[in-house]
Amino acid sequence: MADTLNAFVTGYPIGHSRSPLIHGHWLKSYGLNGSYRAIGVAPENFSDFVKGIRQSGFVGGNVTIPHKEAAFGLVCKRDAAAEEIGAVNTLWFEEGELWGGNTDAYGFAANLDALSAGWDKGRNALVLGAGGASRAIVYALKQRGFTEVRIVNRTLDRAQELAHRFGPGISAHPWRAIPELIPDANLVVNTTSLGMEGKSEQQMDLSNADGDALVTDIVYVPLETPLLRAARARGLKVVDGLGMLLHQAAPGFERWFGKRPAVTSELRELVLADMAKPVAGGQAR
Repeated sequence: MADTLNAFVTGYPIGHSRSPLIHGHWLKSYGLNGSYRAIGVAPENFSDFVKGIRQSGFVGGNVTIPHKEAAFGLVCKRDAAAEEIGAVNTLWFEEGELWGGNTDAYGFAANLDALSAGWDKGRNALVLGAGGASRAIVYALKQRGFTEVRIVNRTLDRAQELAHRFGPGISAHPWRAIPELIPDANLVVNTTSLGMEGKSEQQMDLSNADGDALVTDIVYVPLETPLLRAARARGLKVVDGLGMLLHQAAPGFERWFGKRPAVTSELRELVLADMAKPVAGGQAR
């Protein structure tokens, strides 16, 4: 039997990660001799962890919060997406060197490709939030031909930093400008934590949105966020964020295990079932 190929996901904390469920499903589905597990690593230990990946028997792995920016500085080489976004979420070896990539932009676009074909025919996007996750979204939008991307954020300085990072066609606006920006937006993307379980609900008036606009949220717990619920009530097209999680996992799996996996309805239902399981205190996770 061939040697087992071992991969991981690391973050801090990491117990919430559904990546082992996703990759474990693919390994089983394709009958591959591999493993994928979650490893919690505190920030002060992350550099040593990365330096010891190969010696620990891993062919690569995923990196999540809060290590994505640190990983960017620890790899030998980076793919184009990681360079532009400034963060790494996937690690692998090529010719003995540790590479870092970012698959978040790919996952975002692939989710919309699968569930709302033609979404990238629009040219004007409104992005809510200017945190780390929004970098990947803005990169994806530029790659797919959006010529005007407007970033709104409660702290205008952060939106301005992001706009400056990505250059022409990207502009920064205060949160209060949303009513003025929505009418001609072909796509509205929420990248903030507002609407997540345990967070205050996000209030947004979509009454003057274009009737053909698409609204999507990278948050997937809950699956239907307040923004998506409001958009659906308005009769707008909506795409939830779960598919981004599933699609962003595929490129790494292929690098480590040599098989490009399919994102199927079976996988989606598996993750949804896990999300519905009760945890301590009776809350869904």
